[in-house]
Parts: sequence; structure tokens; C-alpha cells
Amino acid sequence: MVTNSQEGETLPATSSVTGLPQKRFYRQRAHSNPIADHSFDYPARPEDVDWRSLYPNIGSEQQVEFADIGCGYGGFLVTLGEMFPDKLAIGMEIRVKVSDYVIDRIAALRMKNAETSAYQNIACIRTNAMKYLPNYFQKSQLEKMFFLYPDPHFKRAKHKWRIINQALLSEYAYVLRSGGLVYTMTDVEDLHKWIVSHMTQHPLYERLTDEEANADPITPKLYQSSEEGAKVVRNKGDHFLAIFRRI
Repeated sequence: MVTNSQEGETLPATSSVTGLPQKRFYRQRAHSNPIADHSFDYPARPEDVDWRSLYPNIGSEQQVEFADIGCGYGGFLVTLGEMFPDKLAIGMEIRVKVSDYVIDRIAALRMKNAETSAYQNIACIRTNAMKYLPNYFQKSQLEKMFFLYPDPHFKRAKHKWRIINQALLSEYAYVLRSGGLVYTMTDVEDLHKWIVSHMTQHPLYERLTDEEANADPITPKLYQSSEEGAKVVRNKGDHFLAIFRRI
């Protein structure tokens, strides 16, 4: 983990070339059981979240509006910070070493860009979004949610672990504002069909047309801004995109 940079400490496991943490020191298995009893500190209610500890420059009226659920190693989260410098985006990741990497990556980026205050608008927390999302966000708080390359949980007995299901979609609708968007991307066609089926059946979502999706400036970034997306591109795999609007 990164230490307090105000006293000039150097980041552990940091490349001398890029100044960023090196992933090889943070490797962890690709999947985590979201139903297991992981040890998390989480707020009792959204009002208890100390957002200033995550965003030192947060304004008195500012709120987090973008949530990258299962943010992985933070590639897309960093892209969001660059694309929307006036918006606050949070990455939520269940794996401890992976979330440690993202936290250290953001700290290193902030140190490298101290003169411009870049990347002050992104942060990462380790939590289980399938259990604790309403503990962090108020009703209608979020403008955009991202589910990029989620765990497909191939076995039928584990389909209940998929992060898109009818019960969770109602929770997502609660924290999303009317007109807010849910972005989904996967390289697994079966999972894509599952997502589309469940979201179109839910009364509070409608799918964007291809024309609407292609006109969104975020869409091109969904394909390879994340590390998982870049791997799919390298391997010449398929991408399955679906974007939904909160009604």
C-alpha cells in the first residue's frame, strides 16, 4: 500500500521508469466468491462515508456520480478521470491485492501530476458491491454505472453469483438517477445474453439503440481502456456491448 506522500515517502513496488506501481507485486486470482463472508469495513449509511479522505479536493456540494463496479486494475477508472475532470468517479473492487494496486496507482498518478491536480477526481475502495452498494450511495445519486468484463460464473449453480440479476438490478435502479446509464461489456456471449435478458425484463431499464450507444463518447473507451478489455483485443476476442437507460 502507498504511504502518506506528504512527507515525501516513495511508493513500494514502484517502477523507477514510470513512477507507477508494478502489477507483478499485486497479482491475485482472477475470481472471488461474492457470497463469502469477506472482512469489510463499510458505512452504515451513505451519510457516514468520509468522501474527503478519498477526494481531498471535493467541493461541499459535490457527490460521486460515476461508479465502476469491479474496476479491476483501474485502467478504465483512470480513463474516466481523464475524460471527465469535473466528475467524481469511484472504483469498487472486491479483491484485496487488486484494490491495493488501484489505490497505489491513483496515489502515484496524483504525485506525478501534483502541479495540475489531475486524478484528484478518482478513487478506489475495497468492498462487495453486491452487498453494500446502498450503504455508499443515496437514492438517485449516480449518473453512470459500469460493469465491464464481470465474472461470468459459467456453472449454472453459480449463476446466482452474477452481478447482474433481478434483485440487484432493483438496487442499481435505486442509486441511479432517472436517465442514468448502465454500461455493460463482456467477451462471453452467454453472459451478454443473460445481461440483456434480465435488464430488458426489468421495468426500470430500457436498452439504448445502436445509434445512441455509438454516439456516446464513452463507448470507444469501453473496448480496451480496461486491462481485461485490452487483453481481449490482443487475443482478437469478441466484445459484446449493451447500454441501458434508467427509466
